[in-house]
Amino acid sequence: MGKKSKGGSNLGRQLIKDRFGHTPRRKVDNDTMLHTTELQDGYDWGRLNLSSVTEESSFNAFLRTAELAGTEFQAEKLNITFVNPKQRVGLLSKTQEQQMHKKHAEHVDQLKIPRRPKWNKETSAEDLERAENEAFLNWRRDLAMLQEDEEILMTPYEKNLEFWRQLWRVVERSDVVVQIVDARNPLLFRSVDLEKYVKEVDSNKLNMILVNKSDLLTLEQRQHWAQYFDSEGIRTAFYSATLVEEELKREAEAAKLAAESPSSALELKQLREAAEDIQQSLDAVEHTLEAIESKIKPKATPSESEVKLPRLPGDKNSAHLLSRTELIDFLRHIYTGPRHTKQHVTIGMVGYPNVGKSSTINSLMTVKKVSVSATPGKTKRFQTLFLDNDILLCDCPGLVMPSFVLTKADMLLNGILPIDQMRDHVPAVNLLCERIPRHVLEDKYGIVIAKPPEGEDPDRPPFSEELLLAYGYNRGFMTSNGQPDQARSARYVLKDYVNGKLLFALGPPSVVQSEYHTFPERQRKPLEESQLPGQQQRAMRINKSTSKELDQQFFSAQPSVAHVKGRTNFPHVRLANDGTLVAGDAGPAAKPWRNVKKERREKLRKKFSHLDEH
Repeated sequence: MGKKSKGGSNLGRQLIKDRFGHTPRRKVDNDTMLHTTELQDGYDWGRLNLSSVTEESSFNAFLRTAELAGTEFQAEKLNITFVNPKQRVGLLSKTQEQQMHKKHAEHVDQLKIPRRPKWNKETSAEDLERAENEAFLNWRRDLAMLQEDEEILMTPYEKNLEFWRQLWRVVERSDVVVQIVDARNPLLFRSVDLEKYVKEVDSNKLNMILVNKSDLLTLEQRQHWAQYFDSEGIRTAFYSATLVEEELKREAEAAKLAAESPSSALELKQLREAAEDIQQSLDAVEHTLEAIESKIKPKATPSESEVKLPRLPGDKNSAHLLSRTELIDFLRHIYTGPRHTKQHVTIGMVGYPNVGKSSTINSLMTVKKVSVSATPGKTKRFQTLFLDNDILLCDCPGLVMPSFVLTKADMLLNGILPIDQMRDHVPAVNLLCERIPRHVLEDKYGIVIAKPPEGEDPDRPPFSEELLLAYGYNRGFMTSNGQPDQARSARYVLKDYVNGKLLFALGPPSVVQSEYHTFPERQRKPLEESQLPGQQQRAMRINKSTSKELDQQFFSAQPSVAHVKGRTNFPHVRLANDGTLVAGDAGPAAKPWRNVKKERREKLRKKFSHLDEH
C-alpha cells in the first residue's frame, strides 16, 4: 500500500471550516477595552425573565437603565482598583457603626410600609388603582430620598405593588396578624410600622410575633426576648418548624413500621404507655418540688412562672418552646375580640423570605400545603388554609420590608440576599470572622487558620483570605492553577452560617451582647503551623520567617567579589603599607570561557517551577 497523502484526509475539517470558520467576529471599532450597550431590537421581546434580581452592581444597573431608555454609549474600562484582602474590607469601623446607629434611631419613624388609600363602595376600580399607584410611587420616592440624603443602607424591599396589595388584603381579613421572625435576629425581621398599620385598619385586630427557629436559642436567651417583647406590649410565642417536622417524620416512620408488623405495634403501644406513666410521675415530683421552692422563695422566678402557658391576652409572654399542638391551642385562645368571620378566627401569616414562614404552615398542617423557597416571589397570591374547624390560616406572599442595615454583608448573613447571586464574598466572610471566634471555626471544620504575622495583634479575628484558603485546601476546592478556590469556599461557609451550623444570635438592646451569646471553649488541641506539610503552608500563604531570622540572613552574607558583568578574571589589586598599589596573580589571561562547563539548556517551566508552587 502506498503512503497516505497528508491532504487527502482533511475533508471533514475543511467542511467544518467552511461552515463555522468564517463567521464574522464581533469587534469594537478601535480595538480598545470598551463597555457598550446592546439594544434588543425585538429578538428577545417575547421571552419572559422571571428571575428575582435583588442585588445588582452599579455598572449593571447603569447598563439596564441605558437599555431601557434606548440609548447607546461607550465607556472605557480604566477605573480599576486593587483591594488588599488582608484588611477589614467592606466593614465599618466602630465609630462609623455608632454614627449609623444614631442615624437609624433618628429616622426610624420614616421607615414605613405603603398604605392602601381610603376607599368606599362608590370608588371605581380605575380611581382606586390610580390612587394606589400614586401612593406607592410617593412611598418609594420618600424611601429613595432617605437613602440618598442620609446615606443610609436599607434592605432591598419589595418594589412590586401587586405583592403589597396581597399584604393589604391579608391584613384586612385577618383577626390576628402574625409576624414570623428569625430567632437569631428578631428585630431585623420585625416591622413596627406594620403593627401600626394593622391598628389603623381596625383597632380590634391583634399583632403577634412568632419567633421561629427558637431551637437555636437557649432558655435564658428566650427569657430575655420574652421580657423585651413584654416591655414592647406585643404577644410573642417561640416555635421551631424544623423540630416539629422531624418529629412528624419519626411518627410517620413509626406508624409505617406498626402497619407492617402488628407485634411491633403492640410493643410500641406498651412503650408509649410506660413513657406516659413515667412522665406523670415526673410531673408529680416536679409539682412537689415547686411547692417546696415556693415555700422557701416567696417570689417566683421567671423559669418557674413559665410552666403555665399564656392563653389570655393579658398574660405575659412565656419563654417555653411550643410544640405543634401547643401552638394551635395558643392561636385558638389568643384572640377574644370581634371576628371577621364568626365561624372561625383568621390568622394572617406575614414574614420575610427565608424565615421559615412556609415551613411553619406546613408543620402546622402536617402536610405540604405551601411551596418552600428562600427567594422572594415564590408565592404570588395569598391563600387560605383551614388548620381546624375554628382556625383559618391566611398565608401572605413573602415580603422583604424596608429595614435598616449597616452593610450588604449583613443582608447576606441574615439570608435576605441569596448567596448564590453574591458578587463579592470578602465583606460577608470578614463579618462572619468577626462574629465567630477563630477556635470555633477551627473546631467546626477541623482546619488550622494562619496566625497573624509578627507585629500584628495576635488576638485579632482572621481575615476572609486566611479562613477561605485553609477551608478550601482542607476540602479540596482548588482552582485550575492549583490555588484554593476562595469563592466556592465562601459559599459553603456562608450557607453554614445562614442554616445555623455556625451559630451567632443577636440579643435585645437591653442585654449586653457578650453576656447574651457565649461560645464554647476550644475542643481540639491547637496545632502549630510549622507542623503542617510544606505544600499546605504554601497554599495557605503562611510566612514562617520572623524579623530576627530575616536580619540574620541578610547581615550574615559577606560578598567577596564585586558584581561585574562580563570578565571576572581581573587582577586582585590591594593597597600596600607604603601607599602603593600591588597587583596579585592575574591567573590565566587566555580565553576565560575555555575549560568552563557549558550551562545546560533547560526548559523555562522546569527552571521556574518553584514559582508555580502553592
